[in-house]
Amino acid sequence: MKLQSGDVRESATKPFALSPKRETVRLRILTETIVMVALSGALYLIKVFTLPQGGSITLGSMVPIFLLALRRGPWIGIVGGVAFGLVALVEDVSSGAEVIFYPAQVILDYPLALGVLGLAGFFRRIPVVGVGVGVAARFCSHFVSGVLFFASFAPAGVSPLVYSALYNGGFLIPEFVITAALMIVLVRIRALELYL
Repeated sequence: MKLQSGDVRESATKPFALSPKRETVRLRILTETIVMVALSGALYLIKVFTLPQGGSITLGSMVPIFLLALRRGPWIGIVGGVAFGLVALVEDVSSGAEVIFYPAQVILDYPLALGVLGLAGFFRRIPVVGVGVGVAARFCSHFVSGVLFFASFAPAGVSPLVYSALYNGGFLIPEFVITAALMIVLVRIRALELYL
């Protein structure tokens, strides 16, 4: 069959369309991401303990983002984590629970710190390791923020490095324990395999 010049022009002006099956999968992933971010935001409001300069122990607010990353992969998990970071920022600012000094501090403590939770998606076969990597990456982001922007809160004679490590570890270690325990239960009931 020979192509006519009109055929080329016509095909170039037609919008690119995905197959119905691919559209359904994309819609399912988008919906799942929105639901997981909303669930993380709701769980983030249930705080067991809050530290004076920000940072809280919550009722497993990272779990939905970890589930998203482990089910859909690291890139979707990172996007969901960044969105959750923005939701957490709005919740903290509106409640007066956050101390904001600089825009870089906001980026380190919210979208970046919660976005790196998506790194768990690289460890789909060993979810608890993925949770550990995600929390460790979140700690690194908060640690850098603490050293750069919260050094003045360190007690006299205490290095800002030590202060930041202790402060951020003070809420992230219990948060990790809660999250890991919930993830172990969810892995056992095969929550990662539902509706894939």
